[in-house]
Amino acid sequence: MTDEKRDTPIDRKLLELLVCPLTKGPLTYDQQRSELISKSAHLAYPVRDGIPIMLPSEARTIED
Repeated sequence: MTDEKRDTPIDRKLLELLVCPLTKGPLTYDQQRSELISKSAHLAYPVRDGIPIMLPSEARTIED
């Protein structure tokens, strides 16, 4: 992935509205990895070109 695509910021208003599709819990944005993190589900959802991909099948599992 190019740095240009990775650095596309996510809209802050959108981030306030989004929740984890599995747990309905809050998400935090990891700008360096361009991911939305659900700590309760232990998943990281990718953000591509500023668009969150909120599909559990597209998320990667994260460890504490």
